[in-house]
Parts: sequence; structure tokens; C-alpha cells
Amino acid sequence: MFKNEMKLEFPSKSVNESFARVVVAAFASQLDPTLEELSDVKTAVSEAVTNAIIHGYEDTEGMVTLRCKIEDNKLTIEVEDNGKGIENVELARQPLYTSRPELERSGMGFTVMETFMDSVEVFSEPGKGTTVIMTKTFKSA
Repeated sequence: MFKNEMKLEFPSKSVNESFARVVVAAFASQLDPTLEELSDVKTAVSEAVTNAIIHGYEDTEGMVTLRCKIEDNKLTIEVEDNGKGIENVELARQPLYTSRPELERSGMGFTVMETFMDSVEVFSEPGKGTTVIMTKTFKSA
């Protein structure tokens, strides 16, 4: 069984979203993904990290933790913030719902993650933060 993992912490600055995306893509490349699989993962990571920055920390700054684990041909990605948390996770997962309409966000972040990944779990506690766990099994590995 092939196994590998990594952890990255970075400040919740929007410039770090593309950095996180590239790091995950480089880590996932061990699985010899197709360009489409890699694009799917990068898109989902972008959404999760952007949510942590924009919604988790709003107008403050904190740390975002990114963990990736590979077991055989399955990639698990965790994006965690210690921000304000989500009051109602089920509502937040509804397409077009946004807690920050003034930013003209589409409210499609979780929907996008669910579209591109095999599974998406969201754990959140108001005042403590949110963790999004996404998995994808690679056909090419």
C-alpha cells in the first residue's frame, strides 16, 4: 500500500489561495493524474481555501491549515480554519447561499467542491472554525 502525507500552514491572505492550489497539485501528481483530475482537485482546493479566507476569517487574519494524504490511489484533502465557524452547515451547503452577499459571491463554493470531488464533509463550530474534508480516487493511479 502506497501512503504519503503533508501539512502546510499559511496566513489567510487571498494571494495564498493560488499557492495552496499549486502545492496540492504538485502533491497529487504522485498519483499520475489526468489533466482533468488535476484540474478538478485544484478547483475544489481553490473553493475550500477561499471559503476559509473570506468566510472563516472575514476581515481579520488567521492561519489556514492544509493537509493532504494519499493512500493507494485516494487523495484526501483537509482545509481547516480557526475562524468564526458556520452557524448552519446544511444551509451553507445549499446552492446559491452566501453569508456575504455584499461581496457578490455566487454561493456555489460547496456545490463546486461536491461536483469535482468524490466526497465532501464539513465540520464546523461557531466561534471555533471549520474543517472541510474532500476525497478523490484517481482512476489513473
